[in-house]
Parts: sequence; structure tokens; C-alpha cells
Amino acid sequence: KRRSTSVLVVSSLSPLCVLLWRELTGIQPGTSLLTLMGFRLEGIFPAALLPLLLTMILFLGPLMQLSMDCPCDLTDGLKVVLDMRWLRNQVIAPLTEELVFRACMLPMLAPCTGLGPAVFTCPLFFGVAHFHHIIEQLRFRQSSVGSIFVSAAFQFSYTAVFGAYTAFLFIR
Repeated sequence: KRRSTSVLVVSSLSPLCVLLWRELTGIQPGTSLLTLMGFRLEGIFPAALLPLLLTMILFLGPLMQLSMDCPCDLTDGLKVVLDMRWLRNQVIAPLTEELVFRACMLPMLAPCTGLGPAVFTCPLFFGVAHFHHIIEQLRFRQSSVGSIFVSAAFQFSYTAVFGAYTAFLFIR
């Protein structure tokens, strides 16, 4: 409940931070908040098909990690899908991560660093944001310290690559 509340608060405040940033920097005062956050309707269908396919391929990283961590059959998989943690981890967290890291952080980094460095810097923050899983796994002694750090390195790798990919898509 605390994590969900935290995500709700951060997701609610991040667009306000973008508005405040727009007012303080004076960047395109006529631009709407939705446009600054990357919501545009023109050309949405052609722009969504290829990225959707690539996103599905890149999302195989977490699925591979899940299958290596706990092999299960179909009924176990359905139980996981119906679990509230699954809803939090697979639906709510990705939406809020995209909101915070792509729609809010990237537009703030781009004027300071340029587009190229922002596309590669923002995903590093995105990858580091997942290090809380190390603390969680160490606290509950879910596996050995070595395997926890190998898992964290793997997760950092694919979240950073996925973050760079989605940042590039957002910029495009």
C-alpha cells in the first residue's frame, strides 16, 4: 500500500513539476502540458506499430528473468497474474515509470545536455531506480548475495537499454 501510495503521489506531482519547469525556464510558453509530455495525435498509428513490436521484444528481458527465477506452469502463472503485486509491477509501475522518466525527466534533461546525451543519461537514472530490488531481496534473504547482484546487474542492463530505446522513441 505504501509503494502504491508513493507511486500515486509522484505520478500526480510530476506533471506539475513539468509545468513549473516550463514557467521558470520560459521554454515555449504556448506549448500545452500534454505536448511537453509527449502526447501527440498526428501520425500516431504508423509511429506506434514498429515501436510496439520492438517494445515487446525488449520486454522479453523481464520475462526471461522471471522464468529463470521461478519456473511455473499455466495455473501458477494465472495465480500470479491475478495477484495485486503483478498488477503493481506489470501495469502501474511501467505507466508511472514512463510518466516520470520519459515524459517529465527527459524534457528537463534535453535542454541542459542536448538530445543525444539526454537519451543516454535518463536511462541510467531509470536503471538505478530499480536497485531497490537488491535491498528488498537482501532483506528477505530470497537468494545468495552473489545471485542477487548478478540479477540486479542483468536488470540494470535491460532497463537501461529499454530506457534508451523508449527515450529515443519519445524524442522522435
